[in-house]
Amino acid sequence: MTSIIFSVLGIYIFIAVGFVAKLSFKEKIDDRTITLLSVYFLQIFLTFWGLLKRPIDETLLYAPMLYVGIVLLTLTITFPFVKKLFSDPKERSIATVAALIGNTGNLGIPLGIAIFGEESIPYTTVINLVNVFVVYTLGVYFYSRGTFNVKSSLMNIVKLPILWAAMIAIALNLGGYEPSETVDKTLQMGAYASMVIQLLLFGIYLYDIRIRELNRLLITWVSSIKFLLLPLLTFGVLSMVEMDPMIKGILFLELIMPLAVANVNLGSLYECRPKDITALVFITSLLFLGIIFVAMKVVRWF
Repeated sequence: MTSIIFSVLGIYIFIAVGFVAKLSFKEKIDDRTITLLSVYFLQIFLTFWGLLKRPIDETLLYAPMLYVGIVLLTLTITFPFVKKLFSDPKERSIATVAALIGNTGNLGIPLGIAIFGEESIPYTTVINLVNVFVVYTLGVYFYSRGTFNVKSSLMNIVKLPILWAAMIAIALNLGGYEPSETVDKTLQMGAYASMVIQLLLFGIYLYDIRIRELNRLLITWVSSIKFLLLPLLTFGVLSMVEMDPMIKGILFLELIMPLAVANVNLGSLYECRPKDITALVFITSLLFLGIIFVAMKVVRWF
């Protein structure tokens, strides 16, 4: 259990660095520039590195298919309520999609190793791949809708290079391409830089959060979806399918991961209240520190 705690707390070091940097240098740090650098350049390295790390086995595809199915089911159930509860288009966008974009990469993969061992890596990696597509399709569309019309929001999906990079990487993987040691190290450098930049950006936005300005309705809604509805739906679906208990446990944990920093990136990129999103990421990350121990007991039921 100690390793789980350290896996969760380890990522907060870089968040703290971003917070202290913004505290120290204020306006000298341009968060918009950092966001563009991360989304349009460094995350391409992360995508290629993750997708070329090991061959994609067809036997691994069942778990991510269930992941997407549960995400879409949750979206279908909650969307009618979001339209009634939130009149502001930006709030509505955040309420629709934020809870569905979890931290399956920076937190989900190392946490899977800590709990299930290295045999979890193929499953957490493929689930994270699917989550990348969720982020850069549903995530881009809904965060764009807070500012842009439907046509522009759809075009924003096409414009992002990470989606095209993922398709190319998958094609290379299925074609049997294996990067050389030199290429792998280069991709790895960019991948780790991308993860660190995302965490730093989270800390930078965290500096501007003011407790009195927090949107309590939005926080309550997103937290309820993430830690009540999603776990219940996931448990119900997994109880009806035949699958290795370890894979069920991995799926359950991946779906209750706290909100990913990618939410902040997209909120900033499309001017959809990044400060509100930062607060949501931070609060769900804090709640997760306690919820993970309850989740571990649920996993044993599989």
